Amino acid sequence: MPAGRSLTIARVFLRYRLDTLLPSAERPLWIRLLWSPLRLLPQPKLSRGARLRRALEELGPIFVKFGQLLSTRPDLLPPDVVEELNHLQDNVAPFPSDQCTARIEAALEAPIDTLFAQFDRTPLASASVAQVHGAVLPDGESVVVKVLRPGIDKVIQQDLRLLAVIARWIRRYVPDGRRLRPVEVVEDYRHTIEGELDLVREAANATELKRNFSGSPLLYVPEVHWDYTRETVMVMERIDGIPVTDLEQLRAQNTNMQLLAERGVEIFFKQVFEHNFFHADMHPGNIFVSRQHPERPKYIAIDTAIVGSLSREDQYYLARNLLAMFRRDYRMVAELHVQSGWVRADTPINTFEAAIRAVCEPIFEKPLGEISFARVLISLFQTARRFDMAVQPQLVLLQKTLLNIEGLGRQLYPELDLWKTAHPFLERWMRDRIHPRTILGEIKRYGPEWLEKFPQLPQMVYSALDQSREMAPQLQAIGSALESTNRRGRSRYLRRAAAVLLAVGAAAVAAPQWLAALPPAGIAMAVAALVLVLWP
Repeated sequence: MPAGRSLTIARVFLRYRLDTLLPSAERPLWIRLLWSPLRLLPQPKLSRGARLRRALEELGPIFVKFGQLLSTRPDLLPPDVVEELNHLQDNVAPFPSDQCTARIEAALEAPIDTLFAQFDRTPLASASVAQVHGAVLPDGESVVVKVLRPGIDKVIQQDLRLLAVIARWIRRYVPDGRRLRPVEVVEDYRHTIEGELDLVREAANATELKRNFSGSPLLYVPEVHWDYTRETVMVMERIDGIPVTDLEQLRAQNTNMQLLAERGVEIFFKQVFEHNFFHADMHPGNIFVSRQHPERPKYIAIDTAIVGSLSREDQYYLARNLLAMFRRDYRMVAELHVQSGWVRADTPINTFEAAIRAVCEPIFEKPLGEISFARVLISLFQTARRFDMAVQPQLVLLQKTLLNIEGLGRQLYPELDLWKTAHPFLERWMRDRIHPRTILGEIKRYGPEWLEKFPQLPQMVYSALDQSREMAPQLQAIGSALESTNRRGRSRYLRRAAAVLLAVGAAAVAAPQWLAALPPAGIAMAVAALVLVLWP
């Protein structure tokens, strides 16, 4: 890292006394001794959250965006710090228009006057990574042109290396550092921020999101003009919508505010569970409302640089956790956390269940319309943290999106009952997951792969058994059990069951990744096969 950047970071660190953010009792002894002279420095007359926010703003775009990410983690940070980080601004002065036009011409290999019938050299918006200009195509269509800042990729890579160093330091020296998985969080953040440096990727995300909601009354995504899109430049349809936070305009056109808020919730759950592809940066600046049909309002989404998805397992466990939580089935919530691997397998279920009940019961005493769905989920994670729940990087974007959606919905319609919309959706999704139509679709999708791997199964079973001689005592015990039950006339069924179970176990030893990826249809087929084997 350049010495100048290191000195800048050290100066900002000392100016805002960020060393005081970690309680001294929790610091390793050698750090306390090293930092003891810092006590002589004056401490700004600002709250700890304000000091952190201002420091991040001074350090630049990567730190601002990382602070915005941290603001979605109230399960890790104190409420006063989260509140301050929510005010982080990503507005910076635009870069010169001659640099902007030169960048566009270099990327699209044509003069600006040839590319556009009109180009506004004053930007519509300017942020730390890119800025946006209005333009008109030769055919007369109004568009927006997004252009990356010159040299921003070098600045970002430099600061990402610094964040990685800080993360490793936290993991090694801060109590609870390993459980927080800071290295994984920074690595996940690296993938997120690097996605903002490739406008082709953002354009592809927009196209996928638009396709997912094609013909839907819920969400509209502007069309990408691929002929004008490169890694550093993207051209999209210019939309005419009302900013979602402009309540005065929305009410002036008699917008159905309740339906608007409920549709925002529906969009979130559709993206997460049906499409498994969700816009993960749905803050108010990226959301508009169509001026058409205010009685049936439709959202417009822009800035799709950050998107998220979940594994099949996380989708399933998240849906079941939410349903069990709102049914007050705390035992199921505790068991699901263990089954999903979110907490350790040796977690005492009874103790964990009691802790979850103590946190959730006071919340659920309120009417459902007054309960914050996102806050309940955060409270659940805070409780699990006491049982050594590791931070799940794949859930960070989801939690951030849920916080944005619920906060926006309550701003539009304070009486919003998020659970009223979410509950039937989750119930339906769980039913559809094992519906014959879904299973048939899975068979069509994965059938060729299963057929390709099926001839390998005998060899996999043989290899696993050959390499697992240490299982001999267990196999001998099963044989003894079969011999014992043979005298009772039931060995035929048990032998068949044992054969199936041994085959599956052997295959699991040989190819655990293959079985772990088995979709619901494959599980259903395995159960059906077991039933047929056991049938008289």
